[in-house]
Amino acid sequence: MTRRNGYALLAALVAVVVLISGGIYLGFSGLLRGKDGSVRADGAHPRSSAAPASTGTWAGSWSAAPAGAEPGTETNGFFGRSIRNVIHTSIGGSSARITLSNLYGQQPLSITHASLALASAPNSPTALAGTVRRLTFSGNTSVVIPAGRQVLSDAVRLRVPSDADVLVTTYSPTPSGPVTYHPQARQMSYVANGDLTEEESGARYTEQSPYWRYLSALDVLSNEAEGTVVVLGDSLTDGITSTVGANRRWTDVLAERLRTEAGAPRYGVLNQGISGNRLLSDGYGRPAGNPSGLARYERDVLGRAGVRAVVVDLGINDILRNPHQTDASRIADGLRELVRQAHARGLRVVGATLMPFQGHRGYEPRLEAVREEVNAEIRSGKVFDSYVDFDRALRDPYNPRRLLPEYDSGDHLHPSDAGYRKMAESFDPATLTPTRGAEL
Repeated sequence: MTRRNGYALLAALVAVVVLISGGIYLGFSGLLRGKDGSVRADGAHPRSSAAPASTGTWAGSWSAAPAGAEPGTETNGFFGRSIRNVIHTSIGGSSARITLSNLYGQQPLSITHASLALASAPNSPTALAGTVRRLTFSGNTSVVIPAGRQVLSDAVRLRVPSDADVLVTTYSPTPSGPVTYHPQARQMSYVANGDLTEEESGARYTEQSPYWRYLSALDVLSNEAEGTVVVLGDSLTDGITSTVGANRRWTDVLAERLRTEAGAPRYGVLNQGISGNRLLSDGYGRPAGNPSGLARYERDVLGRAGVRAVVVDLGINDILRNPHQTDASRIADGLRELVRQAHARGLRVVGATLMPFQGHRGYEPRLEAVREEVNAEIRSGKVFDSYVDFDRALRDPYNPRRLLPEYDSGDHLHPSDAGYRKMAESFDPATLTPTRGAEL
């Protein structure tokens, strides 16, 4: 071999080594980072943050309407403690994001760490191994939420199942004042001392809580869901007498039907019930605790992710609670206003008739007459696009002013678990699909 040929062969070998080394480097860097420089979940630490772009539809999987400021938190809030909210999904997806609310705060809320994980078992504060994801907000691990505002997290890549418990944990290091909460969770959540947001074990989450704090929504990126149906309601939707930790509100059963029944629209179901809620009247305070359905409609319903349809079950508290609303036309007109606003967004609205309450301590014959007038207007077809007749489904056929005993929780107003299931079973999923709107 000549010296010239030898140099040529050596140069060729060097080129091959460089190409192979470059390919190996590019291969590993492609596994570790996406094109935007963010760490990929499939080649990174399990607590990686922002999810790379993907396909699908953002839809609501869970929600709870902020209802007021938690008593006893006016000065210090929950500073120095980790709040682990346990929530239950209606639909699943490949990525997730959350909404945190400081609506009832009186000063900025500093959240320095937040995480999302799958629960290892129903109602458990322990995370399933390898599922803890650190949450970020505009790329930052900490966020300051101004008083009266809310914030949406960045998406994280995590395969979130439908019909499953998810843990959302937040930590605030400084006194924050009043805590925005949802008081009738019908689900136990947990609290621990110190910053344990990314701790898988629930062993140090020794304090149980019947509330959801700060957290108001979980959205998922889904390839199966067509969108979201949002249910606006009072305690009957909030599920105030349903079994704690069992997910037996009527909206939970509706979510099950939409997941499994042939021909049903594949929607996530968001429960925006607040116990004691009225259609027309706000509660007390500024901002108002338990704001009226009309006042919170934009925030709690029309602004939800992927909303395609709305269900309204409001009006009974306007009649039953002081000061009593005894003008049925005012209630009907308030319901029509909800429909008008939804139609302006191209959304379909299904309404519910008001269920009986004879035997309840607030029952009066004159109030019963108002309920029947409102129901007559709903059944006339001049209020909603369609309606579900909860009154007919749950009333005692021998005394239609009362709930059937097997559907009565015992207070003669709120249903039992069987009653909540009957409500969902009486709902026709086909009424959620877009059709021509009601002539109002």
